Amino acid sequence: MAEPHSGHRAVFLDRDGTIVEDPGFLHEPGEVRLLPGAAAAIRRLNDAGWLVVTVSNQSGIARGVYDAAAYAAVQRRLVELLAAHGARLDGAYFCPHHPDVTGPCDCRKPGLRLFRDAAVELDLDLAHCYWVGDRVSDIEPARVLGGGHGMLVSTGRGGEHVAAARALGFPVVSDLAAAAAEIVRGG
Repeated sequence: MAEPHSGHRAVFLDRDGTIVEDPGFLHEPGEVRLLPGAAAAIRRLNDAGWLVVTVSNQSGIARGVYDAAAYAAVQRRLVELLAAHGARLDGAYFCPHHPDVTGPCDCRKPGLRLFRDAAVELDLDLAHCYWVGDRVSDIEPARVLGGGHGMLVSTGRGGEHVAAARALGFPVVSDLAAAAAEIVRGG
């Protein structure tokens, strides 16, 4: 059941593999590389009045590969790179857990806690939000919270999840630029 909010509309984006290249356990700011067209896509969403929020599973923290400070440093670098293209993020949320290490949690995607937190903190109307990512777990929350407004991108690990996404009725697009175009056109 969607949370009752009468606020803003947003696009929830996965970070690694959707906005930036995903080398696995990205934790060095100098390794942050925007995917082609990602910054322009985010700017297009910004310009069309959409809030843009990243929600990311960061199991490397639970595994001890890096810490929350390293995640924050990478996030700051992402913000800098986007700003250089006139794009911005309106929020950023992450789950530092992994069920094999820390046990189950309600914030690891497809868990709903981070999206509900964002809805409260940013005054979002979840029924009018979109979810975009390169894994089914990135977009599954749309089925519960957003009336099915999810899109799988083929970048990152997206190619591995096409059949599952389509089986659940989610559209598959080539990249974040294509997703932004669809959202702006339909929004």
